[in-house]
Amino acid sequence: MLFIEYPKCTTCRKAKKWLDEHQVSYEDRHIVENNPKAEELKEWIDKSGFPVKRFFNTSGMKYRDLGLKDKLPQMSEEEQIELLSTDGMLVKRPLVIGDDFVLVGFKEEQWGNTIK
Repeated sequence: MLFIEYPKCTTCRKAKKWLDEHQVSYEDRHIVENNPKAEELKEWIDKSGFPVKRFFNTSGMKYRDLGLKDKLPQMSEEEQIELLSTDGMLVKRPLVIGDDFVLVGFKEEQWGNTIK
């Protein structure tokens, strides 16, 4: 399982603690130092069944600075994925990628129901 995080993010720290407490093994990846590539994002989005917008960190400064709330609706899915792949700070985190699931953000109940 792949755990993608920004180590300074408090939600990511809570999620990592949850994984450790539940003795879930994972590979850790720093989202800024090793930003997801467009191909990876496309695969994860397809696997998750979520819309691309769900993968944007809508509460992040970068999202607001770029005015993406107004720009995203005019962009194609491919353009949105390409934009996400340019900067890890645009991507909602943490991300957990399993063999047959993708979790975006940390919701303890959802994680408990999905991660075995």
